[in-house]
Order: sequence, then C-alpha cells, then structure tokens
Amino acid sequence: MANKLEVTLTKSVIGSKPTQRKTIEALGLRKLNQTVEHQNNDAIRGMITKVSHLVTVKEI
Repeated sequence: MANKLEVTLTKSVIGSKPTQRKTIEALGLRKLNQTVEHQNNDAIRGMITKVSHLVTVKEI
C-alpha cells in the first residue's frame, strides 16, 4: 500500500450537498484541478470515498 495519496478535484462542487462541500474543503481543495498530498490513512480514505465522484486519487 502506498504511503501518500495525490487527490485532485476534477468536478465542480456546485450542486453538491453541503456535507460534500465541507469534505472537499477539509481535504484542502479549493479550485478545480487543484492537487494536494495526504497521508494514506483510514480517515483520509473515508473522506475520499464520500466524494469519490468529484475527485481522482493517485497513490505515490
């Protein structure tokens, strides 16, 4: 299993539920196509699962 994850916001949060918007914000994503790095742990994996239709994930 990879140590870090690259999370990229690929779809807009316009029209999404408020909890999904807060999750995107908590991941540190603000603009479309912005990429952030996170540690690969259960908390981050759960957040990614919640907004999987809005983001793409790459293991690094």
